[in-house]
Amino acid sequence: MSKHTETLKSEFLGGISPTTHFEVLFDHLPGVSFFAKNRDFQIVSANRAFWERLGGSSESDVIGKNDFELFPEQLARKFREDDEQVIATGKPKLKIVELFFNLQGLPDWYFTNKFPVFGRGGSVIGVMGTVQSYSGGRSALTPHLQIDRAVSYIRDHFHEAVNLTDLAKRTGMSVRQFNRRFREVFGTNPRTFLIKTRIQAACEVLRSSDKAIAEIALDFGFCDQSAFTQHFRKHMGLTPAAYRKRS
Repeated sequence: MSKHTETLKSEFLGGISPTTHFEVLFDHLPGVSFFAKNRDFQIVSANRAFWERLGGSSESDVIGKNDFELFPEQLARKFREDDEQVIATGKPKLKIVELFFNLQGLPDWYFTNKFPVFGRGGSVIGVMGTVQSYSGGRSALTPHLQIDRAVSYIRDHFHEAVNLTDLAKRTGMSVRQFNRRFREVFGTNPRTFLIKTRIQAACEVLRSSDKAIAEIALDFGFCDQSAFTQHFRKHMGLTPAAYRKRS
């Protein structure tokens, strides 16, 4: 950016009234939630889609609250880790794939982008971000319709044996092409995406039932309890048994 354009931009931003709120723009972007938090991780700004999704009747219903007051502990813990990283590094985290399970037990994927908020002195004073559902914004998020076929299949069959070679064939692409294009959209490879989906689904069962861990492992496509425990520890930071006790 040239010195002239930097000056032009800074003059404009410096002249904006404190009563001007850019976040209202997000009220007119269907399916996009916007939020901003201070360094204490309290919500200080949110658009209509954000507070309505949480059952609020106005923005004031979420102002001053943190994720642990608004979401289940498992999700809040993950949100906090991402926020802490953005604030500590001053760098954004983009295309974070979050999974939520609906009442039918099917996964809904959300893309979250988080950015640091800098104060006048140059230090990070908070974090802001957007959240968009995959299903609600698939036309923008998926440049290749073939990828959507694979995602839909994973959504319906993640608890079964899913062969990634067969998954690629469903999209009409080679395995190499499929992996590359899937990573472009989701920021991870299909195998990791599938495993993460299974782990999140297993978390729901671990919290809500006394079903044996070995049985849960088989129910969600893992070859045995050992493999399930290995992947669970990698993604959740603790074993399934420890997670169940803590929940």
